[in-house]
Amino acid sequence: MLLLSRSLPDHSLFATTFSLALIVALCTVPHAAQVAFTAASVVDPTVIGNAPDDPGPLANDLSPELKGPAIRSVMRKVADWQLRVAESKFNSQWAFAALYDGLIAASATTGIPVYRDAVKHYAETQRWAVMDDRFPHADDMALGKAYSKLYLTEAAAEQKPDQIASTKASLDRLLTHRDKLAKPLWWWCDALYMAPPVLVRMSKITGEHKYIDFMNHEWDITTTELYSPPEHFFFRDASYLNKTEANGKPSFWSRGNGWVMAALVMILQDLPGHHPSRSKFVVKLQEMAAALVNVQGSDGLWRSGILDPASYDLPEISGSAFYTYAMAYGINAHILDIKTYRPIVAKAWAGMLTHIYADGRLGSIQPINSAPGQFKPSASSVFGVGAFLLAGSELAHLTIHPTARKARPGAQITRHEKDLLM
Repeated sequence: MLLLSRSLPDHSLFATTFSLALIVALCTVPHAAQVAFTAASVVDPTVIGNAPDDPGPLANDLSPELKGPAIRSVMRKVADWQLRVAESKFNSQWAFAALYDGLIAASATTGIPVYRDAVKHYAETQRWAVMDDRFPHADDMALGKAYSKLYLTEAAAEQKPDQIASTKASLDRLLTHRDKLAKPLWWWCDALYMAPPVLVRMSKITGEHKYIDFMNHEWDITTTELYSPPEHFFFRDASYLNKTEANGKPSFWSRGNGWVMAALVMILQDLPGHHPSRSKFVVKLQEMAAALVNVQGSDGLWRSGILDPASYDLPEISGSAFYTYAMAYGINAHILDIKTYRPIVAKAWAGMLTHIYADGRLGSIQPINSAPGQFKPSASSVFGVGAFLLAGSELAHLTIHPTARKARPGAQITRHEKDLLM
């Protein structure tokens, strides 16, 4: 139970006072069963995307230049299409939660509020409630990332306790979880995107370190089980530890590792700069990025099976977009060397643009799965679009003149940046 009034530590972004309003909000959080959620736990793949036989022609009006106007133009094209075809289908599941992350970033990058407004409108229709019918399943906490981001990016006068009350109640309940030796809480690598970032963000909002402490504990358990130090990739879950690709190499799923890379970014964005666990996330991002450079395709993209690209006909956009997002962030935060990684992300961005159709559809996104697989060129899903918009947001930030680039944690101007950026 929160105290009726307590001041947050000075280091918190929001050093303010929680009042009775948050208590009331927490006490009136609607149970998921009482809220008119638009979907149940089982994801309907026809709602989140499709793969038409005739998607129309590919776009021929896109510039792959890493320049702010060009990047924002591409983001608008894809975001406009996705919003047009998907807004009426918005729901509270993890797949859409990933899209919401991208839409919020798209508004911040393009200056067009309609994308963020659409997410906020949906949140309001749900009374800001997260799903809890599978508690403590991480997927059902993914929506809390959007809610907490909306809260953090509101003007102080517009922040309302009910925007985070359900998310906080769910996380507080999660903190009572006791580990089971037979199966980790986050037993599949995707879970590292769904839950850990919102825990760190809740710590940022409340100033309470218990959320970070819990996240670190569970993150380490999952990493110990699923991370392979020789390759610097994560297995999707324990059932894949001994599975191999057709070429005999271990089976590492592109999107699964993309989820992890994106999670690393979101954690580092909100984790206090002085926190003792920060270095482990920095090192993990550096290790995975370096490993990905070695398997980047000639088209700038990565295949569904990371270590056996020859077995997969098409590049996979959702994983590729998440990697681009993480590497661009790494450059912006001076975690990754700009001379090494700028050409990598530039090539990846150019490659992704060749899979955008004239109407704005983003194709070559593997549908819902848990392993590498084949799919159609026209295949599109909302989570892949979310990843793409996140990538665009970091790339756009990369184009800002060094003297103006202050938004990324730990960013410092380096002597050679001016020659490499706009």
